[in-house]
Amino acid sequence: MAKDVDLSSSEWIDLIFEGKNKNFGAYTLRKASAKRHNRAMLVILVVLFIVALLGLLANTVLQKNDARPEDQVEQALIDYSTEDVEDDEPEEPEQQRVEEQLPEALPEEILNTVKATELAIVRDEEVVEEIKSQDELKDTDTAVGTTDFDKGTDDLNVVREHKNEVIVEEKKPEPVDDNKVFDVVEQKPQFPGGEAALLKYVAEHIRYPAMAQENNIQGRVVVQFVVTKTGAVGEVKVVRGKDPDLDKEAVRVVKSLPKFVPGKMNGHAVNVWYTLPIQFKLQGI
Repeated sequence: MAKDVDLSSSEWIDLIFEGKNKNFGAYTLRKASAKRHNRAMLVILVVLFIVALLGLLANTVLQKNDARPEDQVEQALIDYSTEDVEDDEPEEPEQQRVEEQLPEALPEEILNTVKATELAIVRDEEVVEEIKSQDELKDTDTAVGTTDFDKGTDDLNVVREHKNEVIVEEKKPEPVDDNKVFDVVEQKPQFPGGEAALLKYVAEHIRYPAMAQENNIQGRVVVQFVVTKTGAVGEVKVVRGKDPDLDKEAVRVVKSLPKFVPGKMNGHAVNVWYTLPIQFKLQGI
């Protein structure tokens, strides 16, 4: 008897909820469950059918495309139309290729060149020695043993018109102002014997001022002077002094210096500033 009972029927649901509150949501949901189940099954079946139909159509179309040959009718129409167009067009005569002839260069526009003698290998019996007489040799302008040259020109101005020639002009150094005094030069002025000889000269010729010696004044005086382009000492100035007497003695010694080897700029002797520190120190202090 249990097999004949329809669990989704309204009678069965009323029997289950008999004596219970039917306004509760469970009764409503249970009563509408049969419709929901039927609707869900219908939707699933429709979706499965559509998927199967799409798969079948896709396989069929792909197989037809793979097995399909080229459209012979369309190709034939294209070939036919192409042939008609080609037949209607008149044949153009084949253009003859005309080679452009360059103007011949005049002999005087070409440099002298030596003719190369072409050697031909022949049999001994085919060799014909041409022996000229003394009279024939006198009549010719070509000396025996000379080389035959083409007539031409040695004028380079004419040759440059026929040959791309790159002429690099030697860059001349900029002129040096003789009156300018340089701070930095390519070759510094040199005292005869070097810097050691310069310091020795200053030590031997300096005279300590009496007033500075009595007042125990000592220190370093920095002197700057110009070594002219002739090597002589020019303008002298004190850039860092210690005492007027010491400064005066330092300037005197510098002015008594012998000639230097002048400094050079671009290979020319120029005037250059030279800086010399002179130390004044009392002995025993």
